[in-house]
Amino acid sequence: MAKKVRIALDAMGGDVGPSVVIPGAAISLTRHPDSEFLLFGDRVQIERELAAHPALKAASQVVHTDVTISMKDKPSQALRRGRKNSSMWLAIDAVKKGEADVAVSAGNTGALMAMARFNLRTLPGIDRPAIAAVWPTARGDSVVLDLGATIGGDAHHLVALAVMGSAMAQVLFDIERPTVGLLNIGVEEVKGGEEIREAAELLRTLNPPQLEFIGFVEGDGIGRGDADVIVTEGFSGNIALKAAEGTARQIGEFLRGAMARTWRARIGYLFARQAFKALRDKLDPSKSNGGVFLGLNGVVVKSHGGTDAEGFAYAVDVGYEMVRYDLLTKINQTLNRDGATLARVPAAQEAVS
Repeated sequence: MAKKVRIALDAMGGDVGPSVVIPGAAISLTRHPDSEFLLFGDRVQIERELAAHPALKAASQVVHTDVTISMKDKPSQALRRGRKNSSMWLAIDAVKKGEADVAVSAGNTGALMAMARFNLRTLPGIDRPAIAAVWPTARGDSVVLDLGATIGGDAHHLVALAVMGSAMAQVLFDIERPTVGLLNIGVEEVKGGEEIREAAELLRTLNPPQLEFIGFVEGDGIGRGDADVIVTEGFSGNIALKAAEGTARQIGEFLRGAMARTWRARIGYLFARQAFKALRDKLDPSKSNGGVFLGLNGVVVKSHGGTDAEGFAYAVDVGYEMVRYDLLTKINQTLNRDGATLARVPAAQEAVS
């Protein structure tokens, strides 16, 4: 019998906490019955939600804490106030202690990054973790990072992202040498800031054996799938993510309005219902929810804070799959094998605030 996947959940994370986290976990459990859960947070609120999900209740252990990290807390505040005793910290700490295989939180991104980095530490050669996600494109899927773990980044950081992203693509897509592009405002070599031009020059000079650097990719190239891996610093990456999600929702609203406009359109929808369902599923941002923190000594998954139960379930699914298929170990093996690439790039000093 296969070993169960142990998932630690920050039950208080996100905009609404247990009322989304618990139903989301219940949905994921139906898809992955070999999961079991550690639920960290307010016992009264958690058990109130668990009452409606007996199967999840049977597969869960509740660990009570009164301390939660708000969506408004700065990372430094979260560490001072929530270190050792908050629901977010305890979920991450369960991974460090070996009590859980993965931690999932919909909480404050900055706080989650700070706590995960402080508690789990980063891999050798990685100065800052990154949020990576699988992005649906016109030609399949691409790995996109960083989607908001850290703001800004010098050339060394961007090269590190390229190495981590290519390692993830190798594992997920079974590609020996994934193509990698740097997100920029143009494809010409003179475009962009100094740090991105320097990163491009470093990648050309180093010519890492584990990736094929194709140059710059513009914003519309993400959706086209111009590269297997799209690299950007967290500020631009998060804007690109939110813009794409908003556009997907807008197109969905346009389609619903068009289909309901006339009786002919409604009849046409009945004939093409399966095609529209497939399109709706492809455009649904919640089905791409769940970003993996790469570069850590442990598996941590970030869910959108404003997602619904179905969206949170997909984030839990990402964590499950990372563990069940041992993706993190394989990614880390790739990083360790090809870590010489990072060692050859001088690291910049990181500002501390």
